Amino acid sequence: MTAEIPFLVAAMASFFAIVDPIGALPFFVTLTDGFSDEDKSIMLRRSIIILGSILALFALFGRYLFDAFGFTLYAFEVAGGILLFFVAYEMLNGQTARAKLTTADREEALARRDELSVVPLGIPLLAGPGAISTVMIYEGTAGTDIALNLAVFVAIGVTTALSWFILFYGRRLFRFLGRIGVMAIARIMGLLLAAVAVQFVLNGILGFFLTH
Repeated sequence: MTAEIPFLVAAMASFFAIVDPIGALPFFVTLTDGFSDEDKSIMLRRSIIILGSILALFALFGRYLFDAFGFTLYAFEVAGGILLFFVAYEMLNGQTARAKLTTADREEALARRDELSVVPLGIPLLAGPGAISTVMIYEGTAGTDIALNLAVFVAIGVTTALSWFILFYGRRLFRFLGRIGVMAIARIMGLLLAAVAVQFVLNGILGFFLTH
């Protein structure tokens, strides 16, 4: 139990930082402007279901990708850490991470509103490559430990629930925080994510040399 709690807290903090629902809030509010409350609720519910499902699927089957492609957890930690650091750098500079959302995604979403909940809200705005990489790294670290594996899924559930809450009350929160407040929180999340990214790279490098 002593090891599981710090692992759970670290996983929840990492997942929340990389999913970054607060950073996604301005885009969600702007893109759904003019939609009916019912349409907004449906799109939000679908995007949140996609978020939780994608992360859970990679948590369940991510380790088999290691075997299929023949790479180790250490290599994935270094690669994932580098990817997360670039995402964190953009967050620290007040930019929307390109790894999560592109201009093409925005234009496509505006033209095809019926698919808005899937692309880009569910993927890649929330469940982007950074989030998927982070889940796979934590799942690989958990190994065969049942308690740690359970902690990964609990962290996914908590992050998914918090994302729904933040986006559901997005308009109120957006008015309360303002653009400056949202940017400030995004920078804090970026700093946290940068530290996580560096730690992933260090773990990968040290793990490789200690086992070879």
